[in-house]
Amino acid sequence: MRALLVSNYTSVDVLRLQDVPSPVVARGYVRVRVKAAGIGFVDALKIAGRYQTKDALPFVPGMEFSGIVDEVGDDVTQPKVGDRVFGSAPRGALAEEISVAAAELSRIPDNVSFVQAAAVPVNYLTAAYGLIELAELHAGQNLLILGGAGGTGTAAIKIGKMIGAHVIAGAASEEKRAFVRAQGADQAIDYTAEEWRKTLAEMTGGRPMDVVFDAVGGDISPIAFRTLGWRGQHLVVGFAAGKIPALPLNIALLKGASLVGVDSAQIRKREPDTYDRLRNDIAAWLETGAVEAPPTMVFPFERFLDAFEAISSRRAVGKIVVEMNP
Repeated sequence: MRALLVSNYTSVDVLRLQDVPSPVVARGYVRVRVKAAGIGFVDALKIAGRYQTKDALPFVPGMEFSGIVDEVGDDVTQPKVGDRVFGSAPRGALAEEISVAAAELSRIPDNVSFVQAAAVPVNYLTAAYGLIELAELHAGQNLLILGGAGGTGTAAIKIGKMIGAHVIAGAASEEKRAFVRAQGADQAIDYTAEEWRKTLAEMTGGRPMDVVFDAVGGDISPIAFRTLGWRGQHLVVGFAAGKIPALPLNIALLKGASLVGVDSAQIRKREPDTYDRLRNDIAAWLETGAVEAPPTMVFPFERFLDAFEAISSRRAVGKIVVEMNP
């Protein structure tokens, strides 16, 4: 099978697709013929060895995928060979086949394509965990999403609207602001504008934010934190701007506000019951239509470099998906 194999921590642009052996199907595992894989900033960081944790070399990057079950272990009763499934794994999705624990897989609803399903696992889990479990967002609250046009931001828009929050999505271009409005955001704001905090207050009639969902970081984050009201929560999701911000802690004291980290990669290990419940909830939301499948930008496997460039240049809208075995 073909895979994107990382033998040394490096930049994405020096990698090439390679022929590697098919993965072994161990007890409790299944092999999935991958149809599509979702990618994000984290994957590029892992390839470069710049993520908080390092994968042991060599490894195949990619954490979310969809496909068809090709083989099952002796003790596996569900899923079955031929089933359409999606899921996540610590690594291995940027390959034509992946071996994954059967318990990690969910059935793809009939109304969801392989490409759409591959865009779901990490982003929707991150948004659901942050907004529902940590922030306990509820109907009528003000939610500000920074990086609203990205994969995680889009997921936050859709889950925030499902909950019934008033969603204001931040984006840096008019094209992206039109995009977030099309995804369901009540309002869109240009957080690169000099007086954007004032504009935000005008949008809400002076009501502060209850929750900030921040996938951008950089110089925007300290300003966004100041938009919070009493006991507001600032969810730290990522640093697309490339700079890790610093926050004067006296602002948190004066607002009684919280800075909360959202690391979906750790939920599986630290909160397995929450992880399983949210995975099941997300699959159910997609099937019933409570939450729509995400918009995607799709690249063939052979053009994986273009897919990563769309992420690094921040020109991506929605989730970036690489399609193999179409």
